[in-house]
Amino acid sequence: MPDVTTETQTVPRPAGTGRWQPHHTLWAMLLGGWLFSYADRTITGPVVTWLIDNDHGMLGSATHPHALGGLIGSLFFAGYMLTQFPGGYLGDRFGPRTMLAISLVWAGLTTLASGLVTGLVAFVVLRVLTGLGEGVFYSNDRSLIAQRTPPAKAGLGMGVAITGLSIGLTVATVSAPHLLAWGAEVFGPEDAWRMPFLVLGGATLAFGWATAAYMRRIGGPLKATGSALRLLGISAVLCAAVMAVYLIADGAGLPSWGVAALECVLAFLLIGAVFARRGGRMGAVSRNREVLLLSFAFIAVMWNLWFFSFWSVSIVADAAHSSFQNAALVATFNAGAGLLGFPAGGWLSDRAKGRGRGRRPLLVAFTVVQGALVLVFAGYLHTHSTPSLWVMSVLLFITSLFFNALQPMAHALLNDVVDAAERGAAFGLFNLVGEIGAVISPALGGTLFDAYGSWTRAVVIDGALMLASAVLYGLVREGPART
Repeated sequence: MPDVTTETQTVPRPAGTGRWQPHHTLWAMLLGGWLFSYADRTITGPVVTWLIDNDHGMLGSATHPHALGGLIGSLFFAGYMLTQFPGGYLGDRFGPRTMLAISLVWAGLTTLASGLVTGLVAFVVLRVLTGLGEGVFYSNDRSLIAQRTPPAKAGLGMGVAITGLSIGLTVATVSAPHLLAWGAEVFGPEDAWRMPFLVLGGATLAFGWATAAYMRRIGGPLKATGSALRLLGISAVLCAAVMAVYLIADGAGLPSWGVAALECVLAFLLIGAVFARRGGRMGAVSRNREVLLLSFAFIAVMWNLWFFSFWSVSIVADAAHSSFQNAALVATFNAGAGLLGFPAGGWLSDRAKGRGRGRRPLLVAFTVVQGALVLVFAGYLHTHSTPSLWVMSVLLFITSLFFNALQPMAHALLNDVVDAAERGAAFGLFNLVGEIGAVISPALGGTLFDAYGSWTRAVVIDGALMLASAVLYGLVREGPART
């Protein structure tokens, strides 16, 4: 089988017709994919907070429950991180349409199963497997948008589609108290935590089948058998590796953040082995200076995203001494800002590019503002013993607005600095490296809270990392978009 898929690629129509176009339908479907996959992964954070607050046997009895809860989130992202690069490579080989459909069906099945198991280890295994399946979505989503969207609207398309991320975060955060209450009525208080996984997993599975039908309609039959078997084989090895590191490190008494750091080391050892065996496209991407700068800068972005996404309910509840439900409502201001930020960021970067100013200056400016606002939020938490829910809501919303806007700017800039044949591998490497932040931040944040009884230190680290990433963005050499 050839290394590059023979899938026919649609030539994008010229931009600016003003009418609904096929690429708009594609954006809408991919927005739905982001929505369901992010709801599936986000729900773990509120459920973990509920388990801790209710002294549930799975977590509440632990000596350091926040550290353990954060580690569960980190292990999900260890799986998610490890299939970023293989997912991009498989998308280049079998076609991104196929990998997107497989990712959503996979996520639905494993999320459903997460609500059926008994025992912490089995739950962790299924969260890792969910991450492994969802890890192939990102690079193929970005590649398919670039293939089927007019170049002048690529940034807008990436911003519109990834708006589903914020919707999914919001859906999971807002629905968590209600789903848990429903679960208590149906299953009893001890098993109430199962309901969010069952409901969201079933919804994702249904949307996954709908996505598969849509992908067949726009491009013909999917190469599902070969790609699914290849992904299953890769995932079986990676899941075993992740769990082995977890069990060995946990048995040796390493702190949760140390286990997360070891999972990052595992990721680079495995990807290093891939580079050693294969050259060509993957080797070229790994030597691209601009790709590497963007990838390492994105560590801070994923750190911020999953520190706040996983712990925002707990941060608000602890700081304001509020109820779980009120804290969940305030936390939605962090998630909901993406509804404006993502498309606005993509649109602004397209305009800047079209006017000859480039995407990079805007990306640097938004990153600096966002990092500074995170530090303002940390200062507010530190200086107020009982912060106002309204003030926290406003700060979270404005900070998240800039944060969400900068992401499609970075995605579109990455698309501009790689050849079309390398997009899948480039986006896979980009998110692989970036996911280091997602792996470490939930575990380290929980560990710092258990140690100091406050989230302030973790928030300060987050803001400092965002400011450091702005420096790396400033070093990127921007050129015309490649085809």
